[in-house]
Amino acid sequence: MRRRDKRSREEDLHALTLSLEEAIKTGRINEMVSELEEWEPYDLAVVYEEINEAYRPQFMNALEIETLTGMLSELSPMVEVSALYILSKEKAAQVLNRMDNDDLADLLGEIPEEMREYMLSIMEVTERETVRELMNFGPETAGGIMTNRYVWFYAKYTVREAVEKVKHFADLTNDIQDLYVLNEEKELIGLTTYRDLVLAQATDLIENLMRENVVKVPADMDQEEVAHLFEQYDLVSMPVEDANGKLIGVVTFDDVLDVLRAEANEDINKLSATDKTIDFNTHPLTAAKRRLPWLIMLLFLGLLSGSIISIFEGTLSKVVALTFFMPMIAGMTGNTGTQSLAVVIRGLNPQTKMNRKTITRLLRRELLVGFIIGGICGISVALVAGFWQTSFALGAVIGFSLLLTIIIGTMAGTIIPIILYKLKIDPAVASGPLITTLNDLFSLSVYFGTATVFISYLT
Repeated sequence: MRRRDKRSREEDLHALTLSLEEAIKTGRINEMVSELEEWEPYDLAVVYEEINEAYRPQFMNALEIETLTGMLSELSPMVEVSALYILSKEKAAQVLNRMDNDDLADLLGEIPEEMREYMLSIMEVTERETVRELMNFGPETAGGIMTNRYVWFYAKYTVREAVEKVKHFADLTNDIQDLYVLNEEKELIGLTTYRDLVLAQATDLIENLMRENVVKVPADMDQEEVAHLFEQYDLVSMPVEDANGKLIGVVTFDDVLDVLRAEANEDINKLSATDKTIDFNTHPLTAAKRRLPWLIMLLFLGLLSGSIISIFEGTLSKVVALTFFMPMIAGMTGNTGTQSLAVVIRGLNPQTKMNRKTITRLLRRELLVGFIIGGICGISVALVAGFWQTSFALGAVIGFSLLLTIIIGTMAGTIIPIILYKLKIDPAVASGPLITTLNDLFSLSVYFGTATVFISYLT
């Protein structure tokens, strides 16, 4: 047993890595097997990446198949594939056959075809065909994230028969919470839980325990819609049907967590105008290539700001103090636009009914929000500018301009994503930098335009 003390888990894992390396060096790796089995798969994956590469084969060969499978599933795809290549062909096959089919299908979809075909070739025929079927579904659909490992019964089963079946298949599935009831055509007709079986009498029939009104989804439903159904109904799993109404798989809660994380990362990338995932390991050239397209477009939009300033060169030459407040006007407009953009995108999801009533209510609210924020900020900056420049006329112009630009920025951040949503375009592409740049153009035009109209009061 490993010692429990006040060290952090990171320190524990580092100590485990050092102990493991020493055990491998001295040929005592088998003495650590029982200790290794106590750790979580994620912890073992951390150790795997930290340990000297020369010791990785001995480390993996010391683990039981189930423990090894769990550890490998926590690694990044390419590291996981390289680890499988380290194993013998027989052991790699055992691991692949033991892996969750949905996770394996995702893994194989991310690697080169030559590697994919090798992995499939060493698997059992049944498992191989199952994985191929899962790979036929779109990667971002219910079929693409479901697993075919679940427990089902016929309605005529007794509780005793059902419990025996659960025990028999428990090692092949991680989910025995929800248990599915099928008819002779393999159509889903009900659902029960393991808790129901525990509390029932051994001779009770499943048909008397099952709940018939089951939330289920078609295989081609978008994974984001599936995730929202999980949220709405507080589910731990959800059955997936084919076009003929037959049960073909189950989406589990851990898969939904992965979906939510992936969707959040995707939206964050788009909001920051990077669009594709960039992490600490991304090559500099790859990162630059992914970020440049948006930045080039924003660069040319930014040049328009310079042209706007040149148009109002006469106004600026007469009232130089206007330049002092340009960054504030542009910055506040961009900030309010980005805030509205974030609020709208967070509210837009497959379950949102964006009808005329909803859109009208949202626009009215954001208009009022923009007016309130603009009014408070406008009055504040008007007083500051008036005292600072000893010209309350200038303060009034700056405050009124800020009011207008904040309202415009708020409405732009609201309207643009709604238009994109209606056009079936991901509203997250209306990125923060794009909204900010557009609002710079709007704000400078309004600011200098207002100053030009009232120039006689400022000179």
